[in-house]
Amino acid sequence: MGWLDRQALSAVADALGLGVWAWAVHAASNGVIAHPVFGARKIFFLLFLMIGPIKILLPFVEMTKDTDAAFRRRLAGRAILFSAAALAVAGLIGRSMLENFNIPSSVLALTGGLVLFLVALQTVLHPFSADASPRTSAGSTPGLQLAFNPLAFPTIVTPYGIAAVIVFIALAQDDLSLKMTVAAVTAAILILDWIAMLFAHAILKWMGTALQVFAVVLGVTQIALGVNVILQSLSLIGVLPARAS
Repeated sequence: MGWLDRQALSAVADALGLGVWAWAVHAASNGVIAHPVFGARKIFFLLFLMIGPIKILLPFVEMTKDTDAAFRRRLAGRAILFSAAALAVAGLIGRSMLENFNIPSSVLALTGGLVLFLVALQTVLHPFSADASPRTSAGSTPGLQLAFNPLAFPTIVTPYGIAAVIVFIALAQDDLSLKMTVAAVTAAILILDWIAMLFAHAILKWMGTALQVFAVVLGVTQIALGVNVILQSLSLIGVLPARAS
């Protein structure tokens, strides 16, 4: 996706966000905003593309191609610990900041839908791109410092992954069960990331093409999910007519 395409998408998102915010303020003043509901399955699929293992495999293989299995295990373990800590801190800080601005939950859901839609669209248009994978400096020996950067961030914990986690935690508000669901789903995906890194070389060798196809299929599904979340949020806000269940 070129610079002009990214600028155009950003402009559309900004314009839509400003318009929706105006509608949301008006709707909130009349008490008509409802709270969107996300189940565990939907949260899993929404987060899988953003912090899941598919996008990690190629960068991990490239940065560890001249290392032994023991080093790869240590690197993967440290990266997952850093990733979990980063997501926990970002979720707590982000939720606090969003609450300070009193952003309606429907706008938060719309934000999540927009993030999902744009990320999934990029995945479909540019699947499994090697150009975006981080590389170690030529002639340098890989070390465990790679676990934090670039492996934990931004490869595992992507900026849009952080945004999605913040939105889900903020949507949970005082719902402890939903907060626990978000935490459990995030932990499960990080475990999948860890397992994928342990077997990354074998997975890419035998299943590389199949993963490319799966990534596109998953991306198309998540584009549809993103559009659905956007439409539901706009209906709750009052921008669109109420949709039948």
